[in-house]
Amino acid sequence: MDNYKLIHVFNNRTMLVTGGSGLLGTALKKIFPHAIFPSEEEFNLTDYTQMETYLKGKLVDTIIHGGAFTSPPKIDLDPIKAIEINIIGTSNMVKLASESNALLIYICTDYVFKGDKGDYKEEDPVFPVNKYAWSKLGGECAVRLYDKSLIIRTSFGPDIFPYEKAFTDQWTSRESVTKIAAMIAELIKMEKTGVVHVGGKRKSVYDYATYLDPSKEIGKISIKDISFKVPVDTSLNIELYEKLITK
Repeated sequence: MDNYKLIHVFNNRTMLVTGGSGLLGTALKKIFPHAIFPSEEEFNLTDYTQMETYLKGKLVDTIIHGGAFTSPPKIDLDPIKAIEINIIGTSNMVKLASESNALLIYICTDYVFKGDKGDYKEEDPVFPVNKYAWSKLGGECAVRLYDKSLIIRTSFGPDIFPYEKAFTDQWTSRESVTKIAAMIAELIKMEKTGVVHVGGKRKSVYDYATYLDPSKEIGKISIKDISFKVPVDTSLNIELYEKLITK
């Protein structure tokens, strides 16, 4: 579905998107230009009263919650901030959504899985291996208490790989943010609830990096060479997503 048709689908709905200044939020602005994208200053996820005041009179019926503290090494240094933003902030979003009976879409991560086998399905057991993933899982737990919600587990990056080196021994379903944003938009129009995995085919991060820009020289690195822990294989099974969008 092209952008014009997607915009038309949502013309009669009021959508709010958190994390509008982030990678995914920026991509979603191109698809949903008429949605509300509050700044962090006017819509602080840890200040429920401020959030509630901001939404008064706006009649929001769809919320995409993409705002988060996402840096694993920074979260290792400041886990309390991750609790405040990723767990308490997400809990606040659940409360706000329930007050207006809005559809809540929570952008989660493939890192909620242990990463020891890959090809993870929606119902597979979760077991994060770092504090970032635990904080995102904490947010997911809050969202699961709200029936009118959709949890999207995914992985994305800039359209051009931003680093000089990429992991050859970490496996993923990661895709460019532009592609993932379009896939998410297709899913949102269905008003689906539950949990859905969104991504591409299983590949190493190195293969992903060279696929984004074949002309760019990308060096190789191992996950053993970094100071923080990351899962080995969090590739996602996207059969449910493919089934939904081909109906």
